[in-house]
Amino acid sequence: MDISLFTTLLEEKGISLSPTQLNQFETYYKLLVEWNEKMNLTAITEKPEVYLKHFYDSISAAFYFDFSREASICDVGAGAGFPSIPLKICFPHLKISIVDSLQKRITFLEELSKELKLEDMTFYHDRAETFGQKAEIRESFDIVMARAVARMSVLSELCLPLVKVNGTFIAMKAASVAEELEDGKKAIATLGGSVSNVHHFLLPLENSDRNIVIIDKKKTTPKKYPRKPGTPNRSPIK
Repeated sequence: MDISLFTTLLEEKGISLSPTQLNQFETYYKLLVEWNEKMNLTAITEKPEVYLKHFYDSISAAFYFDFSREASICDVGAGAGFPSIPLKICFPHLKISIVDSLQKRITFLEELSKELKLEDMTFYHDRAETFGQKAEIRESFDIVMARAVARMSVLSELCLPLVKVNGTFIAMKAASVAEELEDGKKAIATLGGSVSNVHHFLLPLENSDRNIVIIDKKKTTPKKYPRKPGTPNRSPIK
């Protein structure tokens, strides 16, 4: 995906990028490749692929959810900043918090944020399980997002405790989402969530499956969740 196609396809979805925003994406790409030589941030480094599989893919959540209002977003396990930083570039008013378990990635994201001159960015070096048990953090975000982090049964336990009641959890998934949602039904309900919508689309050019799962937070998450680090993965709520 070249930059002109990137711009055109976003415009078709009602997202117009200024020269400043396009420069931010260019800088993002350069820094991603530069830092990737020192640490493992991504296996995808070719420019057209980064624009398609990281930038465009991250922004695709905005095709199905309205990010035009002010909102606080927590991106769980953001890795190299996906999906929250491409969304922040497109919607600069968003307040973004990123939690990641690897300090090296947090260092990269802090540097990236500085270079891109992004405001209202907060970074946490923590495991999602311990982060979600912090009284000042728990159930404090309007929106919690995760992209390809874990299966829905596990992901729900990492993310839903962070969402405020009447807030939204957005999971960005590739294929096999129906099976994951079936497996995760009990977990989502137990944690106070309710699936509101599943949007399916094909990533342009390569036509690979993508799903945006929108979950509404209907009630408070029981205090015992999330459980200790590693537990959600070892024994998902069944």
